[in-house]
Amino acid sequence: MEFLAEHSPELLPGRRALPAGVTVEAPHGTTIVAAVFDGGVVIAGDRRATMGNVIAQRDIEKVFPADEYSAVGIAGTAGLAVEMVRLFQLELEHYEKIEGTVLSLEGKANRLTTMIRGNLGMAMQGLAVVPMFAGYDLDLGRGRIFTYDVTGGRSEERNFAATGSGSVFARGSLKKLYSPDLTADQAAVLVVQALYDAADDDSATGGPDLARKIFPIVTLITDEGIRRLSEEEVSRIAVSITDDRRIRPDGPQAPLQ
Repeated sequence: MEFLAEHSPELLPGRRALPAGVTVEAPHGTTIVAAVFDGGVVIAGDRRATMGNVIAQRDIEKVFPADEYSAVGIAGTAGLAVEMVRLFQLELEHYEKIEGTVLSLEGKANRLTTMIRGNLGMAMQGLAVVPMFAGYDLDLGRGRIFTYDVTGGRSEERNFAATGSGSVFARGSLKKLYSPDLTADQAAVLVVQALYDAADDDSATGGPDLARKIFPIVTLITDEGIRRLSEEEVSRIAVSITDDRRIRPDGPQAPLQ
């Protein structure tokens, strides 16, 4: 990164300018959700990428491990977002090898802020990248969630968060069903419920596809590290939710008090 910045900065993400007057149609990924549970944090993403009004890809992956104790979920221009995540992974690995220790979760979140801000020029031309960062803070002993805007502005979310085109609907679902004493299994069900609600109202968000066996990516992060739920585990959750929705299409309701 330092070598490129000094000798060929135009090769870095965010430094490449588009020709004037050119409009680029690129696949966009949405939606990402996350929730803190008792002992860690869960982050999940749907599998649909859109290009305008067309489904560009049905099985894109939007949640990636950053290191052993953190993960990044991508929303926005898919190609640039994946490239940014790869560089982020490389920088964290490089830091660990050079310093002999893992960068703090706060430091990781700050580094991602800088990378997003470096893409501001592309974002102003319509190629925005808006990731979500979640991880287990070894110093504080709890899960944490960070959200960003296109300028790199960072906010820490206390209990749950959503980003992407379906985030309004996903956040409403999370707000309705979230409880701070959730177990890891309950948190996994919660985020899939939120993605289902987002897909119900947002055409750019893909819900569980039982026919093609395409299900959300769900990743749990605890003091034992990061674990992506297997396809069998997520499929069981998705099938159970789909069966329940046949009886109650709007999903589970929060009790009135």
